[in-house]
Amino acid sequence: MKILFVHNFYQQAGGEDTVLAAEMALLKRHDHEVRLWSMDNKNLPAGLGGKIRTACNTVYSRQSRVAAGREIAAFRPDVVHVHNFFPQISPSIYDACLDAGVPVVQTLHNYRMLCAGAMLMRAGRVCEQCIGGSPYQAVKYGCYRGSRLGSLVLAHLIARQRRQKTWHHKVTRFIALTEFAKSRFVSGGFPADNIVVKPNFAEPPESSVSTAGGERFGLYVGRISPEKGIDTLLSAWRQLDRGLRLKVAGDGPLLDRLQAGGNVEFLGRQTAAQVGSLMSTADFLVLPSEWYEGFPMVLVEAFAHGLPVLASRLGSMADIIQDGENGLLFNPGDVEDLRQKLEWMQTHSGQIRKMGQNAKLGYLANYTPEENYRQLLGIYAEAMAGLPI
Repeated sequence: MKILFVHNFYQQAGGEDTVLAAEMALLKRHDHEVRLWSMDNKNLPAGLGGKIRTACNTVYSRQSRVAAGREIAAFRPDVVHVHNFFPQISPSIYDACLDAGVPVVQTLHNYRMLCAGAMLMRAGRVCEQCIGGSPYQAVKYGCYRGSRLGSLVLAHLIARQRRQKTWHHKVTRFIALTEFAKSRFVSGGFPADNIVVKPNFAEPPESSVSTAGGERFGLYVGRISPEKGIDTLLSAWRQLDRGLRLKVAGDGPLLDRLQAGGNVEFLGRQTAAQVGSLMSTADFLVLPSEWYEGFPMVLVEAFAHGLPVLASRLGSMADIIQDGENGLLFNPGDVEDLRQKLEWMQTHSGQIRKMGQNAKLGYLANYTPEENYRQLLGIYAEAMAGLPI
């Protein structure tokens, strides 16, 4: 099979890039012919004129449609798999595929097609106003990076695709990462029959390190930013009676104002190998996000290491974590509830180990490369055949 991947890279690498690279490598290992056609936001034009061109192209880029058409004609793929088209590629990628008669698969990594801010979050809280209402509400609140002008561009993009019924007629299959995410898109007007749920996957760890006799600690891995719930986590952790350590791996806009010390250690950005080593020796992972999340790669990586997860009872996290089985859930943003759950995890090491074993079993059943390959090929085959789910 020949698969053309399409992706617009952000200026800062993130989980979408990781998933893209993992899927491409997986398909290559199975002898499929894979090619990437991409654009990079590091190359966005500068100055006022450049910003105006970018804004216009975000809604619909004729240049990208022509360039994509040339790539499709040269490669002649069986299917085109789009991961991100924002902002330079734009929804014109779908018309390029229609012109060539090639089926399109689109992974829904975030909520950009429903929400100008992409996270269904406003002023630090979950917000679904644009799911059932006008996307132009985002302009009033400056939902895209605090900019009303930027929010207007994104709202116009969303409104245009709704009006043209792009999601009904131009995309053959959507991939939602969880049942919860699918439900949000269906509520936003996407065709339920064209959305299939396929989670992300992680490669198995190269080795497993025993924690017996070692330092006990909880682990946070991710961006140090407000929507990740890092303030809630630190507030709860510093109220613990016992000295269990928290190791924080990552960086972000809040890092400079957060203080280490006591039982909290900031490690900064870590390599994949360093994160794997931390997961091999941690007691549990904490995922305190206060937005819905897509499908956090750190979660499935924790499962691969047999690491239970303490997560917010919110969105996709509540889909993936079975409370008391492979981790625990707490009320998002609730410092006291999180503190109580942390206290429990400190004093119930036997149950924590059992949760870790269940997490590993869940990984082996649902999140291995082999299982993901089977699901991905099935989605491609259905898209090529035009079959209903």
